[in-house]
Amino acid sequence: MRISKENVDVRMQIPGAVIRQQMGFGDVSGFGKISAEYFTLSAGVDTTPLFQGLEGNLCQCPHWGFVLSGQLTTTDRDGARETVNANDLFYWPPGHNVKVDADADIVMFSPQHEHSLVINHMIEKVKG
Repeated sequence: MRISKENVDVRMQIPGAVIRQQMGFGDVSGFGKISAEYFTLSAGVDTTPLFQGLEGNLCQCPHWGFVLSGQLTTTDRDGARETVNANDLFYWPPGHNVKVDADADIVMFSPQHEHSLVINHMIEKVKG
């Protein structure tokens, strides 16, 4: 799920402030602590080989985030693709891979335990 800023409902607007809110933007039920993450990614980065060995060879951690710059495309377990661009909010449910289409900076919030397992797995993959 992704949504551009312009498509998020304006709930309140007063001089000097606009408050937008997107309801139902993912579900965190059953998760403990979350981590805040800042990723800087170069065009061409593809997580597919890094996720080999995880369940379904996909990241099984949900993420909520914001694209500061660039463009990324996710592919889910069913092969559906979704592209996010600068200024998009996004929710990536468990079961995805990511390819960086254009140099990107993103901020994400993820369940800490689950995403640490994925990051540790990627570290081991890079070590060989």
